[in-house]
Amino acid sequence: MRIIRPTSGPHPPLPLSREEMDARGWDACDAIVVTGDAYIDHPAFGAGLIGRFLESLGLRVGVIAAPDLRDPAAFRVLGAPRLFWGITAGNLDSQLARLTVMRKRRRDDPYLPPALAERRPPNATIAYTARARQIARGVPVILGGLEASLRRFPYYDYWTDKVHRSILLDAKADLLVYGMAERALAEIVARLRRGAPLDGIPGTAGLRSGENGRDRTPPSINAAGPEPAHTETELPDFDTVAAPTEAGRLAFAAMTAAIHRNATASSPRPLAQRHGARWLIVHPPAAPLSPAEMDALYALPYTRRPHPAYGAARIPAFEMIRDSITTHRGCYGGCAFCALALHQCKTIVSRSRAGILAEIARVQSAQGFHGTLSDLGGPTANMYGTRCRRPAPCARSSCLTPRICPDLDADPRAWRELLHAARAVPGVRHVFVASGIRSDLALAQDDAVPGTLEALLSHHTGGRLKTAPEHAVDKVLAVMRKPPAAVQEAFMRRYKGAAEKANKTQQPVVEYYISGHPGCTLEDMLTLALHLKAARLQPEQVQDYYPCPLTLAAAMYYTGIDPLTGAPVAVARSDADKADQRALLLCHLPEFQIRARAVLLRLGRADLIGRGKHCLVP
Repeated sequence: MRIIRPTSGPHPPLPLSREEMDARGWDACDAIVVTGDAYIDHPAFGAGLIGRFLESLGLRVGVIAAPDLRDPAAFRVLGAPRLFWGITAGNLDSQLARLTVMRKRRRDDPYLPPALAERRPPNATIAYTARARQIARGVPVILGGLEASLRRFPYYDYWTDKVHRSILLDAKADLLVYGMAERALAEIVARLRRGAPLDGIPGTAGLRSGENGRDRTPPSINAAGPEPAHTETELPDFDTVAAPTEAGRLAFAAMTAAIHRNATASSPRPLAQRHGARWLIVHPPAAPLSPAEMDALYALPYTRRPHPAYGAARIPAFEMIRDSITTHRGCYGGCAFCALALHQCKTIVSRSRAGILAEIARVQSAQGFHGTLSDLGGPTANMYGTRCRRPAPCARSSCLTPRICPDLDADPRAWRELLHAARAVPGVRHVFVASGIRSDLALAQDDAVPGTLEALLSHHTGGRLKTAPEHAVDKVLAVMRKPPAAVQEAFMRRYKGAAEKANKTQQPVVEYYISGHPGCTLEDMLTLALHLKAARLQPEQVQDYYPCPLTLAAAMYYTGIDPLTGAPVAVARSDADKADQRALLLCHLPEFQIRARAVLLRLGRADLIGRGKHCLVP
């Protein structure tokens, strides 16, 4: 795959209007990217990155950002694309961007300016595809982004409390690109240009006619044959996994296990699943980009700013990430609740130090830079430069749990050298690591190269260091696929020693916790609350558990079964159960204490109510 680097600095942003197209002398766009977010021409934002990538392939690319579905003209503003529509809900799941886990309307949308905060519709991928079909019939519609990627298979939908079929069918789209889309999109563009079928492309999901079925997709999209090929693994059919019965839940768990085991297989196979008269075919993931390809992708001519059409409007997500640098992709943590590895893949691909430093120089020279890189990291910052010593993928879903794999090369020297070199770039005063670190990996790295944690605290922690222990009860952590509580305790001891050496004893650690995760009972949450009390910690960052589609934890939440072990899992399913767990975890806050007192009385722990040092609530 070839990414053409620019010969000069930033180019004008991709057009949002017909006037901008006319200024470029375009009569039509080759591809139009539709996104639920504001258009920010920055590689941290999906539409910005994919738009520039398609431009590097020689396409004329336009963007329709946060369209108003009440306005019939919103999808006509750029005309119809020659090759395809690219539809994404944006950087976030559209429902989660609109609602809290307790189903309360959010006050704002971090990916939109305040004036457009109400624009994002529920199920945005489906809504946008329907409108694109009305505007330009016959033009292929290709889905992408996190919302579509995690719904490529039948999925449990938290908001309706039932199993939905693949979003590819409900959206009536032609193809779905999952994961990091560049390699698949390059092949799609090449085939569309020569009129070739789009079947069999790694990193995509498509539909195939079944027996007695009527095919609604263009002939160029379809693969041949009504039945799964002998090279495909057949999953339980949709009607079976969607049945609201015990047998249906068992089938859903079996489907989830098959999907996850195929993803970690040394030679993953296409997965086929009957949906009525048609078959869903999900091809194995595309190969990750190489470090050189990653460097070229991040060197494209981004302005690194919102489109000028937004004027001075504040977009919170941009303000948080404007001066950040992505150093790598992938995550081999394998947490049951997290979709990162499902979307970016387990393999860590680190950019070259030269490529990252070149991007830092571009950021430093940009107008408005004040000398601070807010984050130099990725999904987990201290995975940069680490690698697996094995020549081929293995069947482990995590390289870190239940213990660090002996084949993992956790040498932190590449990471340390990068951070040191970044600080030395002229005009850069501070380089912070804000994207969080893995405690277990940090311990291994500090063992391998003593002083690693001290160096991080001395130079790269802007106020507080972020870690995510999630819980303190080992049986819950095992369900989460997180390391035992002793690992976080060992990390905190090491951190305190490093903080003293670095003279940073006033610099706290922010620990992230989850309430209501499958496997966690009220008694377990009480144990966590007592642990935090004993450690004199008052968590600020608490996440109400959300069953993210395609994750192991979402299958546990829906079925009450661990898909990979078959063991039963306790689930806090009702809003009241979830609120009880959250109240115990945040019982130091007055607004949660009435509910926490009621829970403690119900658990027979009135001894924890009062003014004593051991008490949780007054």
